[in-house]
Amino acid sequence: MGYPDQRFDVNLSILFTELPLLERPAAAAAAGFTAVELWWPWIETPTPPQAELDALRKALDDAGTQLVGLNFYAGRLPGPDRGALSLPGAESDRFRANIEVATTFAAATGCRALNALYGNRVAGVDPAVQDELALENLVSAARAAHGIGADLLIEALNGPESPHYPLLSAPAAIEVVDAVDEATGLGNAKFLLDLYHLSMNGEDLSQVIKAYAARTGHVQIADNPGRGAPGTGSLPLERLLDELADAGYTGRIGLEYKPGDRPSAESFGWLRS
Repeated sequence: MGYPDQRFDVNLSILFTELPLLERPAAAAAAGFTAVELWWPWIETPTPPQAELDALRKALDDAGTQLVGLNFYAGRLPGPDRGALSLPGAESDRFRANIEVATTFAAATGCRALNALYGNRVAGVDPAVQDELALENLVSAARAAHGIGADLLIEALNGPESPHYPLLSAPAAIEVVDAVDEATGLGNAKFLLDLYHLSMNGEDLSQVIKAYAARTGHVQIADNPGRGAPGTGSLPLERLLDELADAGYTGRIGLEYKPGDRPSAESFGWLRS
């Protein structure tokens, strides 16, 4: 076992960002990858022109890359936002407007995993009000995802970098997964297990894997500290991925790390070695 036995994909919203969006799939393919994932690429709008959606789909097809993960609209990401679905008002409206657009694009590209970032707490708004709104929107997203045979992913982030985000542990994210599944009866809400975020929160990663591998729909990695490539920090990522495989996880491993002060194509030496 080890790195060569894993099914890696490249997150094109954090790697290859030195290139225009439409050139990134080909760059990932040139680096040896056949699968990619994306945060919502149009941070200013949940409903981009159809021509832009078609151009991205063509770029993926031309490169021979499969889109395996896509975020719903999440506000300014990268930036100060961490999702839109629990924010009363305009941002929640934007999330709802995005559901059909994102699921239609996912269906057209064969993507079967859609990540819904929860959104930050809002000063002056009762958290219970935000949670009620979040569940309503997540139920809608889960039903739309189910309609194309996709999973809805729920992710925990880390407190040091996202102090206003309410899902700051694996159990907190799993609680939301359970609530969505109970409300829909569909069973397509899954945990997005990000080893970097969970390590930043000080969680026992081996225990998280044992407890939640069966509930996990996607995995993302970066080393800690620094959110760099494997080997730049101190996380035993190769061992942890073996533990995931031993626990029955057979899905993709998203490379969601910063390439550092070098072109992204030069950040994969850890894998080749």
